[in-house]
Amino acid sequence: MVKQTTLITVCIAALLCAGGSAECATKSARKWEAGKLRLLSKQVLDAPSPLHGACYVTETGVEMVGPKGRSMDNGRTWSPFTPTPDPRKGLPANYRRAPFTGWVDPVNGLLLQTMLALDVETDPKVSEPRIGLSYYYLRYRVSADRGATYLFDEPMAQNGHGVENPFPRVWTGKNAYYLGDVGSRPIRTRAGDVLIPAQACVLGPDGKLANPGGGFTYTDAMIILGKWKNDKRIDWYATSFIEGDPAKSTRGMIEPTLAQLPDGRVVCVMRGSNGGTKDPDHKIPSYRWYSVSADGGLHWSKPSPMKYDTGKLFFSPSSMSQLLSHSNGRTYWIGNISETICKANKPRYPLYIAELNPKSLTLVRNTLTMIDTLQPDDTEGLHLSHGLAYEDRETHEIVLPMYRNNGTYTKNKPVIYRIGVD
Repeated sequence: MVKQTTLITVCIAALLCAGGSAECATKSARKWEAGKLRLLSKQVLDAPSPLHGACYVTETGVEMVGPKGRSMDNGRTWSPFTPTPDPRKGLPANYRRAPFTGWVDPVNGLLLQTMLALDVETDPKVSEPRIGLSYYYLRYRVSADRGATYLFDEPMAQNGHGVENPFPRVWTGKNAYYLGDVGSRPIRTRAGDVLIPAQACVLGPDGKLANPGGGFTYTDAMIILGKWKNDKRIDWYATSFIEGDPAKSTRGMIEPTLAQLPDGRVVCVMRGSNGGTKDPDHKIPSYRWYSVSADGGLHWSKPSPMKYDTGKLFFSPSSMSQLLSHSNGRTYWIGNISETICKANKPRYPLYIAELNPKSLTLVRNTLTMIDTLQPDDTEGLHLSHGLAYEDRETHEIVLPMYRNNGTYTKNKPVIYRIGVD
C-alpha cells in the first residue's frame, strides 16, 4: 500500500466515502438532512455508449477506460485501447473469462478488476450454463498503470485454501461462488480493507447442490474481505455469509451491493424473489432485503425487508439494484419498485433512485425519483435493469448508461440517464 501521511491516514480512518476527500468528510460530519434528486435527461441512443462498463482509472481526474476504449476527457471522446495481457489467451476451447468493470482503490490508486471464470467446456451459445452453479469462481487482477497492463491474473482464494476449496463452504465442482451482477461493486472500508459483495450456491446435508426455496437458483450472499499486500496482491478472506430464509425468498439472497455509512457501518442490499415450485402463485411478498455490519464487514445481521422512512414496506422484483456512495456524503439506491407484489423477476419497471437514510437505513420517501418506466411504444414489454451508475467527476451528476430491454431480452435500446443531486 502507498505510504500515507499521518493527516491523510487519520482523515480516511475517520471518514472515508466515495472519494475519500476532505470535503466529503466535512459534509458527512454535519447533521444529516435529506437532499434532492431530479432526472436531468434521458438520451436514447442508436448505438451503445462507450460509457457502458467504463470506469475512472485514477483516484482523481477524468481519465476513463472501458470495453470500447480509453477516454482522457471524461468520456467525451474515445480512442481504441486494449489492455494486456488478454485473460482469454491460451485457454482451452469454450472456457470463460468475463471481466467486470474495474474499480480504483481511492487511497492507493491501484485498479482492481474481478473476473467471472468457468474452467469447464460449455456451449458458447448458452449465456448462463447450469453447470456454472457448481463451477463458477472468481479471479482478480491488478493494474498499477491506469489499466494499460495487469500485473497478474489469479484466482481469489483464502489463505490455506486451494482450487478445490477456495473459501469455507465453497467447493469447486459442487457449489460455485461468483458476482451476481454489475452492481456488486467493491468498496474500501475505513480500516483499509476491500470488500467484494459476492454470492455462493448452497450445499444440502448430502453434500450436493441444494435449492431449498424451489426457485431458479438459490444462493447466500458472501462478502469477501481483502487486505492489500506490499506486492500489490490481495489476501482474501470470506466473512460471515448472509443467509436468507427460503420461506421468505425462494432464491435466497442474490446480487449484493455495498456502501459504508457516515457512522462506519456497512450496509448490504440484496435481491430476493418469490415464485418457483414452492410458491407457484407468487404469494410470498416480493421484498428487497438489507443486512448491516458494524465491524467493517466481518459479521452481518440477519437480512430484513427494506422500508421507506415512513415505515411502509415496498415491493421490488427479483432484479439487480445498486448502492452508490456520492462525494456529497450521501448514499443512493437505484432499483425497481412496484405498487403490488411482483411475480419473480417481473415487472422490472419502473426504475427509481432514492436517498438512503444513513441512520435508519430506510429509503427517504420524498426523495424517490422515477428514472424511467413503461412507455406506450414499449409494445413488447420492458426490463429496466443491469445498469451501472457512477458519479461524474466534473458535474457530480449521477450517470447511468444502460439498456431499455424488451420483455424477453431479445431487443434493446441503449440509453443514458443523468440525475442531478443536491
